[in-house]
Amino acid sequence: MVISGIIIGVLLGWVLQRGRVCMNSGFRDMILVQNTEIFRAFLAALLIMIIGANILEDTGVIKVLYRQGFMPIANIFGGYIFGVGIVMASGCASGIWFKIGEGTVPAWVSVLGFFVGILTTSEGMLFRLYQALSNYQVWLTGNGLKLLTTKEVEAAWASHSDIYPLTLYNLFGINKWIVVAVLGAAFLFIIFKGDFKASRSGYSWYVAGPLLGIIGIAAWWASDFYGGKVRGMSFTGPTVELFKWVMQGDDPTWSVFLILGMVFGSYLSSRRKGEFKVKSCGGNETVDAFLGGFLMGFGAVVGGGCNIGHGLTGASTLAVSSFVTIIFIMLGNWSMVYIRFIRPMHVD
Repeated sequence: MVISGIIIGVLLGWVLQRGRVCMNSGFRDMILVQNTEIFRAFLAALLIMIIGANILEDTGVIKVLYRQGFMPIANIFGGYIFGVGIVMASGCASGIWFKIGEGTVPAWVSVLGFFVGILTTSEGMLFRLYQALSNYQVWLTGNGLKLLTTKEVEAAWASHSDIYPLTLYNLFGINKWIVVAVLGAAFLFIIFKGDFKASRSGYSWYVAGPLLGIIGIAAWWASDFYGGKVRGMSFTGPTVELFKWVMQGDDPTWSVFLILGMVFGSYLSSRRKGEFKVKSCGGNETVDAFLGGFLMGFGAVVGGGCNIGHGLTGASTLAVSSFVTIIFIMLGNWSMVYIRFIRPMHVD
């Protein structure tokens, strides 16, 4: 468990650092500087993960993929707040972790805020708000779509009733590979619409994206085979698990070692490129980093995941909840980018 988690984590950290793949930058650059390189890398990774994850499931190599139930209010609200937070923190959930490996001090502050936000929402004073926002869920039953409360879902599971998490394919009652083909065509259209000239140093987007997708597939398999749970890449739950392992001595999970390996992989890559440097931060930046991280933690718990947990791992299962959440993460990011960067440029 330890070795596989660290190895995949090192590869992940190396690719993210070399490709500068952070979804805060990816979403931000689309409207701020009209650059879609990171977003195209994200789509390439997602397409590969969708195909790979479902092949692993259909062939029985891994257990049934975990698909999160659709919580309309929570997915929309949590995703939007998470998107706002990543702008303030100057990094997404995976971005703040790999930037630690580069020596960026504000990333440490953001990770601390991320942890506090997660714990405050999942176990602390914001727990009742989280319960209220996530209480209503949409599930597919034998009688069609139904809006159920959390207690009704738990009762249905206990009685072994036929309820299924909402996916893009059972929503329309079609074979999932038809959905994969449609998404693949749409993604490829966007990917190939722009030119292939990379404007960033390190791995170009068309190298980083496919590598990230392959690593994501490996994470699906390794988390099941060595970790005992089909979890794939995620950062919300594992961040708390890492802190609790260090602070309370709780048993570490496979994902804890994925995070540790990712930080080390980013460190190795940045050292190799000559980019490792301890970067301090001022008072305002420190406050923004912590508050941004806190909003990310709150949004990730309410929305059921982060830009990786939903945007890649969850979306590769074709769960409606993941696609809705990542769309609202993007909208939250764009709203904050407009407020902080675009609007000031047009003020006389």
